[in-house]
Amino acid sequence: MKILQINSVNNTGSTGQIVNQINQLLKNNGCESYVAFGRGNKKIDFNEYKIGSSLDIIINGIVTRLFDNHGFGFKIGTLKLIEYINTIKPDLIHLHNLHGYYINIEILINYIKKNNIPVVLTLHDCWTFTGHCAYFDYIGCEKWKTHCSNCPQIRSYPSSIFIDNSYNNYKKKRDLLNSISNLTIVPVSTWLNSLIDDSFLANNSRIVIRNGIDLSVFKIYNSKNKIIKKFNLKGKYIILAVANIWSKRKGMDDILKIAKNLGDSYSFIIVGGRIKFKKNKNDNITIIKRTENQEELAELYSAADLFINPTYEDTLPTTNMEALACGTPVLTYNTGGSPELIDNETGFIVNKGDINTFIKTIQYICYNNKKTDMQLSCRKRAEKYFNKDDRFLDYLRLYERILKVE
Repeated sequence: MKILQINSVNNTGSTGQIVNQINQLLKNNGCESYVAFGRGNKKIDFNEYKIGSSLDIIINGIVTRLFDNHGFGFKIGTLKLIEYINTIKPDLIHLHNLHGYYINIEILINYIKKNNIPVVLTLHDCWTFTGHCAYFDYIGCEKWKTHCSNCPQIRSYPSSIFIDNSYNNYKKKRDLLNSISNLTIVPVSTWLNSLIDDSFLANNSRIVIRNGIDLSVFKIYNSKNKIIKKFNLKGKYIILAVANIWSKRKGMDDILKIAKNLGDSYSFIIVGGRIKFKKNKNDNITIIKRTENQEELAELYSAADLFINPTYEDTLPTTNMEALACGTPVLTYNTGGSPELIDNETGFIVNKGDINTFIKTIQYICYNNKKTDMQLSCRKRAEKYFNKDDRFLDYLRLYERILKVE
């Protein structure tokens, strides 16, 4: 069985880690596994193909901003990718994020149709079934249910400066994706699957497969004293928040308000990229730049009294899983797939934007030392539901079923 995965990144970020872990699992099970990716330079072995160059990514980013044709540029790089596909001749192509300025989906899908290649399409967000955006929950837009046009988020990723091409993008995605004869869609959360029910992808074969994490890395570390000493946090409750890239929709503004209200007894450690409030941040906030060092991150999770995720839009936050695996309860807004990851013994759910209840819940958890009561339950839940070796075996079984491998 020969599988090719295609994604915007490889072995970096949440989707890149997922692609790499599926790749390794396939190889360990005797499959021929290949990865093609667009961004970064995370090539590990000869079975990995880099689509285009960093300059190509920049050029396609500019073109997207000018013409709002994200996913329909970069013809030369995609044609070269097809030459690579012809060389390896995969039995099945597994598509992940098709956004990211690195591919022309029209050329790719027409090639797939012509050669009748089975496709698994994992949806990590909503971009595939909208005319422009990757998320719409924050602004409550429902145009994607009928036909996108006059996009209210035209300046949001993937940003367009002048032109709104959301109507045509929507139509082209709808027609292309529904023309694939052997397509299986994999939403990574029940929440996302429920959205697909109302989208133009509704009639395709579907199965929910949640993501997994490496439980040998994300585990309970005895790191509390180390983190207290490193950041001078003696006598403080440690509240951790982690995101790949911070933004308003990720809850950055809410965290600032929460930290200000709770005061000096609480220390907030915020990990991630694009944090823009350094000059005006509260004294009880410590900023750590985005890190690829997973053990360092696991030590932070383990040391925290609570992990908070006041996200307004999210499909299935990997950070929630990582916190649970390290024995730390999760406090999150009731939004997207975030609440699916916890239960009454491992976390708390607050209505979106209810900062007062969020603050009271933090106080309750810390004052009553709830982490001690919940630590074992958090770890057990991670072991039961989020072990990458189990979750990504679900993909292997799916491939075998599609290809009728016995």
